[in-house]
Amino acid sequence: MDDELSNQFQTQMTSSWDKIMNKLAGWVDSILLNLPNLVLALLIFSLVYWLSTYVKSWVNKLLRRVIKEASIRGLISNMSSIVFISLGLILALNVLNLNDVLTSILAGAGVAGLAVGLALQGTLANTFSGIFLAIRDVLNVGDWVETNGFSGVIIEIDLRNTKLKESDNNIVVIPNQMILDSPFKNYGLTTKIRSTIKCGVAYDSDLEMVQKIATEAIAGLYPPLGNQQIEFHYLEFGGSSVDFQLRFWVNATKKLTALEAKSKAMIALKKAFDAHHIDIPFPIRTLYVPNIEAKVPNIENQEEVPCEIEKPIKEPIKKESDKWLEKEIFNR
Repeated sequence: MDDELSNQFQTQMTSSWDKIMNKLAGWVDSILLNLPNLVLALLIFSLVYWLSTYVKSWVNKLLRRVIKEASIRGLISNMSSIVFISLGLILALNVLNLNDVLTSILAGAGVAGLAVGLALQGTLANTFSGIFLAIRDVLNVGDWVETNGFSGVIIEIDLRNTKLKESDNNIVVIPNQMILDSPFKNYGLTTKIRSTIKCGVAYDSDLEMVQKIATEAIAGLYPPLGNQQIEFHYLEFGGSSVDFQLRFWVNATKKLTALEAKSKAMIALKKAFDAHHIDIPFPIRTLYVPNIEAKVPNIENQEEVPCEIEKPIKEPIKKESDKWLEKEIFNR
């Protein structure tokens, strides 16, 4: 009985061992049979991986002419390198006749890409918005822009955000998608800004002389070029002055430069008016206070007549003072 069990066990072990060895032999034969393809696939993948560094460098160098931001250039060049390596991997698997494996990998990559895309929807939107802004070249570091209620100089454009430095030295971080989806004003896209000054002169002024003097004063600071002439227009007869508007062009790409130019123009305009005795009148206001009977001071005799309006004010004060004094005497 024991001999039978022992023989059966040995037979099973021998059969299993033979199957294992046959399987290994089949694998070895398959490897030896596909060894040329395996070597070729490894060579192809190694060559593609080695060439990917040159592809990355070439794409980065090519993008320097189009995109100024190094971070965005780096992202695109890295993506191009990954795509190139992926193509090499697909080619290597095809050489090894692993088309089924390749199909499974592509299907899994598609599902994983969809899941990642849904999870990082906002991040990817900002990233692609940053790439799109960089390619369009409508925003650059150093430009003065107004967008989404903020105004300042662009100090950095990265893959997700754009950083503005406001005039009060605060840093504002705005997602790239918000900038792309909202209107923005970029002072850096033009080299000239038109500045406007509004002012008024007295009614007894010679209006033609005022126009000539004001235009010459501004032309001395900012000479007109071509069609960019200095514009002078009277606007209306105001409450205390004849109001006018003066517009002129300034070489500027930043709002601060335009503000400085406007300040200098106002100083020059005031000096020119003072030199020619042209008045800029103060606003005139007439105040009417009803139901107050008061006498006006006698200016000729330098005598000031007491005003009856003081009486209702002084009497309550006197009464309160008397009450306080009586209370103090009683307490003592």
